[in-house]
Amino acid sequence: MTPPLTLLFSFLIAITMTQLVTFVVTQPQVPCYFIFGDALVDNGNNNALPTVSKANYQPYGIDFPLGVTGRFTNGRTITDIIGQLLGFDNFIPPFANVSNQEIDIGVNYGSAGAGIRDETGRHLGDRFTFNRQILNHATIIARLSLLQRNKTFTQEYLKKCIYVSIIGSDDYINNYLMPNNYPTSRIYTIDQYATTLVRQYSQQLTALYKLGARKIAVFGLGPLGCTPTEIARFGTGGKPCVDLINNASSLYNAKLKPLVGKLNSNFPDARFTFINVTISPSASQQVGPCCQVREDGQCIPNSIPCPDRNLTIFYDGLHPTEITNMGIASRSYNAPSPMDASPYDISGLVQL
Repeated sequence: MTPPLTLLFSFLIAITMTQLVTFVVTQPQVPCYFIFGDALVDNGNNNALPTVSKANYQPYGIDFPLGVTGRFTNGRTITDIIGQLLGFDNFIPPFANVSNQEIDIGVNYGSAGAGIRDETGRHLGDRFTFNRQILNHATIIARLSLLQRNKTFTQEYLKKCIYVSIIGSDDYINNYLMPNNYPTSRIYTIDQYATTLVRQYSQQLTALYKLGARKIAVFGLGPLGCTPTEIARFGTGGKPCVDLINNASSLYNAKLKPLVGKLNSNFPDARFTFINVTISPSASQQVGPCCQVREDGQCIPNSIPCPDRNLTIFYDGLHPTEITNMGIASRSYNAPSPMDASPYDISGLVQL
């Protein structure tokens, strides 16, 4: 039987070839695209912040056309690739330095270390928490409304845009799973913590709706217990991944998916969808980092990465390679199964 990870690699390589054709699009399918999240989508927002969570140095960006930008991978992020699939010629700019001439196509608010909870990631330094990202979006809407000189037009304009939210990993990796830094694991059971996170996330997604979002793709958590850094911290007892951590992220996902259905019921003029990003590595495969890593899981500055980034799942100790991002982005945009996206994939969301 072919190991699951081998199947994944084959799938990702096939996706690499097909994307070359898919990305030839003359007109964006939506007028704008807004991105919220953590290091999986950060494209430079942390570069000027006082934090250790920044990727503005080599070997990050080794395969990215613009070089080192602050992306936590060797090439494009998940949301970069989704943007290309949506037909955008240029990458969506980071909030930190977006100009008035750019905001009409969208803004990326993502920030490494950010969480649903405000305290998440504070031991790493400053970051744009999800609550701050929502406030930043409100300022962008105000700027856009001034530029378009018609509040009603702006409101209708925003309803046509795609919103993507990829957040929650740090609420575990840089909060609940660090009892020496955060009290959450002493306050909540794993089940209670998932319930608390999803409840707060519901309020935040509702805030986005009130700011005009109507087409929102909400990404679940990947298998956090399979990341090289968490394996090194906790050990696996001979198993491929840290089962306790994967069980925690699965429990969170199981609570998040019904929330999407509830939001659709509460706001019938909106379309929320759940994107499943779970990957199941095989015990027979080595899923180590592509670069030499620091204790916090990031690449050591100027270290030499592995020569073939297409054969590894993770680039550093926590974040995927571009080839993995391509697989996730492709399945979220055009889902081969309802297990990948429910009730819509992103291409379906565009049509609504």
